[in-house]
Amino acid sequence: MNVPLFSRLFEEGLITSASFEKIKTYPAKQLFSVHWEIRAILYLGILLLTGGLGVLVYKNIDSIGHQAILAIIATICAGSFYYCLKNKLPFSKENVRSPNAYFDYILLLACLSFIIFIGYFQYQYHIFGNRYGLATFFPMLLLFFCAYYFDHLAVLGLAITNLGAWLGITVTPLKLLEGNDFNSTNIIFTGILLGTGLIFAGQLSSKKNYKAHFKFTYSNFGMNVLFVSTLSGMFRFENAYMLWFLFVAGAGCFFYWYAKGEQSFYILLMSTLYVYIALTYVILKMLFDMNGVEMAAIYGAFIYFIVSGIGLVVFLMRTNKIFKNR
Repeated sequence: MNVPLFSRLFEEGLITSASFEKIKTYPAKQLFSVHWEIRAILYLGILLLTGGLGVLVYKNIDSIGHQAILAIIATICAGSFYYCLKNKLPFSKENVRSPNAYFDYILLLACLSFIIFIGYFQYQYHIFGNRYGLATFFPMLLLFFCAYYFDHLAVLGLAITNLGAWLGITVTPLKLLEGNDFNSTNIIFTGILLGTGLIFAGQLSSKKNYKAHFKFTYSNFGMNVLFVSTLSGMFRFENAYMLWFLFVAGAGCFFYWYAKGEQSFYILLMSTLYVYIALTYVILKMLFDMNGVEMAAIYGAFIYFIVSGIGLVVFLMRTNKIFKNR
């Protein structure tokens, strides 16, 4: 509300003092939305509840008993899924809104409790033996099904995370897995394939108009996995770091084009930062390879950080301004 305008009207005698007082106090009486605050509290509540289940299991495993704990988790899981199946709206390949305010959170509780149930079952009874991949494969299938069937982005994120865990466990030799050694070239190349596949899945969802609103979630996970994997390859294979830098730069060009098409400053920001990390590695490696650990290399590194930092900020500010104007 333009209070200064009404102030001038009051000074000119066009409105009464009583009306002017009501106008001044009107903005303070307006309602404001607490939508995101309530959503954050509900999501936090679900995370605290599922985290509490884990603490309960850890603290009282001897006194409660394994069967009782499994029964509690299974009851929560089954009850939550029953509620979701009973109250869900008909399936559609388009975006389907939640039937009520609590549906999304109860579905998230159902999926998280199912993951806890399978994980605890495997830990305690070894139902899958040493085939640890199966302990993530079955939850992954359920999570993808629930994400599409109930149209839930958070569950889709859980499914993609489980997909990454399953692929990582599957391609890692058991001796490395038992030794917690994930510094494997298999992980790097699997991450590149996973990231590329997720990006492709996002593009396909949009092109086929089948849950097109899932595109950003797929692309976001794919972007981060792809860049982290290529940067890891760049750091690990030092003899071919320039080749890996070309991969990072190519991915950066793709996501720059993607960000412009989607008008997404977040995608632009993240991809730019990843490319900047790769470029910084190349520059510093070249400096120290030529000069060794000498003052010339150190001064050059300082100058690079100052100039590149200013250039990075200017580039992001100008690009953000262009996005806003569009």
